[in-house]
Amino acid sequence: MTEEEVRRRNFNLYGTEKIDTPPVRLVAGPLSVDLTGGNLRSIAFEDVEVLRGIAFLVRDRDWGTYDPLISDLAIDRHEHGFDIGYTATCAGPGNSSLTIKAKVLGDRAGRLVFEAEVTSPTGFETNRCGFCILHPIVGIAGTPVTVEHVGGGIEHTELPDLIEPWQPFKDMRAIAHTVMPDVTAECRMEGDTFEMEDQRNWSDASYKTYVRPLALPWPYQIAADEPVRQRITLTIHDTRATKPKAKAGQSGASVQLSRGSASGNMPGIALIVTPEEAKATLEAYTTLSEIGPQELLFHFDPLAGHGAAAFSDFAAILERHLGVSTLEIAVPCKRPLDEEVSEIAGMMQKAGFHPDAIVVSPSVDRQSTPPGSIWPECPPLEDVYAAARRAFPGTRLGGGMLSYFTELNRKRVPPEALDFITHCTNPIVHAADDLSVMQTLEALPFITRSVRGIYGDRPYRIGPSTIAMRQNPYGSRTMDNPDGNRIPMANVDPRHNGLFAAAFALGYAARVIPAELELLTLSSLTGSFGLIAGVGEPVMPSGRRPLFHVVQNLAKVAGAKWTECVSSDPAKVQAIAIGGQNDVGRLWLANLTAERQQVDVSEMNPQFATVTLHSSRDMEGERLDCAGGRVDLPPFAVAFVEAAG
Repeated sequence: MTEEEVRRRNFNLYGTEKIDTPPVRLVAGPLSVDLTGGNLRSIAFEDVEVLRGIAFLVRDRDWGTYDPLISDLAIDRHEHGFDIGYTATCAGPGNSSLTIKAKVLGDRAGRLVFEAEVTSPTGFETNRCGFCILHPIVGIAGTPVTVEHVGGGIEHTELPDLIEPWQPFKDMRAIAHTVMPDVTAECRMEGDTFEMEDQRNWSDASYKTYVRPLALPWPYQIAADEPVRQRITLTIHDTRATKPKAKAGQSGASVQLSRGSASGNMPGIALIVTPEEAKATLEAYTTLSEIGPQELLFHFDPLAGHGAAAFSDFAAILERHLGVSTLEIAVPCKRPLDEEVSEIAGMMQKAGFHPDAIVVSPSVDRQSTPPGSIWPECPPLEDVYAAARRAFPGTRLGGGMLSYFTELNRKRVPPEALDFITHCTNPIVHAADDLSVMQTLEALPFITRSVRGIYGDRPYRIGPSTIAMRQNPYGSRTMDNPDGNRIPMANVDPRHNGLFAAAFALGYAARVIPAELELLTLSSLTGSFGLIAGVGEPVMPSGRRPLFHVVQNLAKVAGAKWTECVSSDPAKVQAIAIGGQNDVGRLWLANLTAERQQVDVSEMNPQFATVTLHSSRDMEGERLDCAGGRVDLPPFAVAFVEAAG
C-alpha cells in the first residue's frame, strides 16, 4: 500500500492515523514473550498464556501512568534465549525526574527474570513505582493457587471466581498456578511487599499483583539519590514424563460458531443525553428517530452547574421521543436530602419534564475509596432512596453507581429499596492500547455474574459504557487528549471514530446479554461519545460513525429472542444469534482483531444466505453471499448475516 493508503486504512480502523507500535516477539525454547514499550506482554509457554504481562509502571498523583522515554535499548537473541536492557526516564512536575535501569533475561529452561533499579536526582512524587504482574482470567479464575507470604507462610487457596471487591491476597512474595496438567508457573516478587487486586472490578481482564500496599500513604516520595531495586522471576516447572512435539501452525484456521444451551431476550437500548449535548441532540432528532432507541437516559448534576434550563431542553426532546426515559441524578448531599431532591423535582415539574424512571446516587459515591482509605461523609443510601421516593412518588427508582462496577462492588447498595440496579464500565482505566481495550470484553461476563450473585434477579442495567471516560473516580479529572492518542482515563478517544468502536460495542453486547439486562447504553447521539460527529472533529460534522449501525441494529431487535452462540476463539470473534434454538434467522459478527478472520457459521443455520458487511465508513455496508456457510471478516469488521426467506 502507498503511504496515503496506509493513513486511510488506519483512520478507517482506529479513527486516527496513529497505530500502536507492533511488539517485538522474543522466544526462548517453549517460552515466548512480546516486548512493547519496555514491558512484557502475552507471556506464554507452548503457546498457552501464563501471564498477561509484567510491567514496571510509574503513576502520578491522579493515578495517571507515565509514558517514559526509553533509550539505550539492546536486545540480544542467542541459542539459550534472549537478554534485554534499556534505560527509561520519567519527567515529573517541578523539573523532577526518575530513571529506571531495566534488564530482562529469558532462557529455554523456562525461566524469565525482569529486574529494575530506580534512581532520582531530585526526589520524585508518585502513587506507585514498581512492578505490576498480570495473571489472565479465562481458564484461571476460581482455580487453585499457592501463595507464599513475606513472612514465609504458605497459603493454598484459589483465585476468586466472583469478583473480589478488596485485595484477595496481601503481603505476597510469590504465587504459583497450574498452566496445564503437570506444568506450573511460579512468579516470585522481590524488593518490596506485593499484594493482589482483582482488576476485573475495572473490567480489566486480569488479576494484578502490584507494589506497594494500598494501605500505605500515597502519593509518596522516592528519595533523591537512593536507589530502589525490584526483581520479578517467573519459573516454569514442567514435570511431564514426556514432552509434546511442536504443533503445526494454526494461523489459517477458521473460527467456528456453534449453538449453546442458553437463551433469553435482547435488552432495550438507550442513548445518554447530557445538558451540554441536549440542544445538539434536539437539532439532530431526525437522526435519533432513525436509530429508534427504546429509552433516553438523561443526566443531571447540580455540582456541575446543571440547572432548570437543562430540564427545559430535556422536556423538548421528550416531546418528540416515542419511547421511555430515565433521569440519573448525582445528588449533592450538601443540604438536607428532602430539600435537595424536592428542589430538583420542582424544576422538573415547572419545565414539564416527566421521566419514567429516576436513578439517584450521592455525588460523592462517584469517587473511589481505595482499600485503607477513609470513606467520605455521605448520608445512608436508605435515606437517599427514601427522599427520592417522596419527591417522585409512583416513579420507578433505580440505584447503584453512576461510575463503575468497582464502586458498586465496594459499596453495595440496599436492593430492597430499588426497582433496578445500574452501573457503568470503562475499558481505559489502567491501559489504553488496542489489545488491552479489546481484552476487557473478557471481564464482562464475570462482572455481570458477580452483580447477579449480589443482587439476584433484580432488573439490571449497564451504561453508559464507552471507550472514552466520562468521569474519573480515581483522580481529580479525566485526561484531555487533544492529540488523539491512546491514553488511559482520557475523555476523548480516537477509536470512537473508527471500526474499532463498532466491533468493541457489538462484542460488548455479546458478552453482557446472557445477564438478561433490562437496558444497555453504549453511546450518546452527539458529542465525544456520540454516534454522529460534531464541529472540529476528524469526521465530517453530522457524519455517522461506524458505531452508528451497531447501536441502530441492537435497538431494532430489543426484546427479541437470542440463542447462545459459542465462538471457538472468543478473543478473535464475538457473535449474537437472533432467534430460538431451532430458528436462528440472524447472526451478528464482530472481528475483534486487526487481522482478517474466516468464520464458519454453518452450524448456526445452514440456510444463511446473505451478509451485510461493514468494513469501511460506508454506512450502507457491502452485500455479499454467504458462500459455503463462511464469512470473511476484514479487520474490526462487523457483519449482519441473514437466512434465506
